[in-house]
Amino acid sequence: MEFRELECFVVLSEELHFARTAERLYLSPGRVSQLTRSLESRIGARLFHRTSRRVSLTPLGERFLAELRPAYDGLARAVESARRAAREVTGVLRVGFLATPTDVVTGSVRAFESRHPGCAVELVEIPFSDPFGGLRAGRLDLVFTLLPVDEPDLVTGEGLNRVSRELGVSVRHPWAGRAAVDAEELAGLPLIGLGGPAPAAWRERVTPSVTPSGRPIPRAGTVTTVQEGLTQVALGRGGMLFCAPTAAHHRRADVGFVPVTGLPPSILGLAWVKDTETAAIRAFREAAAGHALGARAMAA
Repeated sequence: MEFRELECFVVLSEELHFARTAERLYLSPGRVSQLTRSLESRIGARLFHRTSRRVSLTPLGERFLAELRPAYDGLARAVESARRAAREVTGVLRVGFLATPTDVVTGSVRAFESRHPGCAVELVEIPFSDPFGGLRAGRLDLVFTLLPVDEPDLVTGEGLNRVSRELGVSVRHPWAGRAAVDAEELAGLPLIGLGGPAPAAWRERVTPSVTPSGRPIPRAGTVTTVQEGLTQVALGRGGMLFCAPTAAHHRRADVGFVPVTGLPPSILGLAWVKDTETAAIRAFREAAAGHALGARAMAA
């Protein structure tokens, strides 16, 4: 049974006039008649007496209205509450971030909360090995993620930064003291990749399988978190690629970080499930974009 049919029945029982009911529901009188007939067909009996001059409830219609009204009013309140929540920027917005809450993350949160003090942001770290699981399970409203995202059920905002990549290697590795490593040289060093449920395109973005010219890059196993990867790197079991801010955040005595030239930049942006966009999500995206624009202007 459709909500629109029940809504039409309730309003018509109040107005007892097809034209006024149509006006309240922003429908044509013909559509009101169609919805009424459809509901009566489902029930199997007339709910209204109709004449050229008058509309009135049948005894069955009066009984149906009395039994329906409490449930209908509760449903209508729930629908209106959901609509209001979708328009308002209030409550708690759950935002995921990857490994390091850089200035892009914290600055976006500050910008958003200063514009919308009635909405608090709850930051949650998400694993590199499962960047979108929290979104799809409804535990998160949106996430900071690497762009582009090749997932049909997700929507992304614009890029908020463009940063270089660095290679983490054991301090005992010959490359640890170098000023830079060319991307083509990665064909000579096994890289630690990502395991877990991360999409294939995501794993390739984090740890490419070939150099820019197409030379294969060997693998040195997989990990599910940054800390696992750093531990494997420190033990000399392979190298691992990081964006420059993450590398700066995770400096440690047993791991050396070397800039990599010739790779595309790492781009951070926002992603959310296509069918769950709210006013709060839109407002956070705008605040993040504004913060990023300001940061670029200050750096220029």
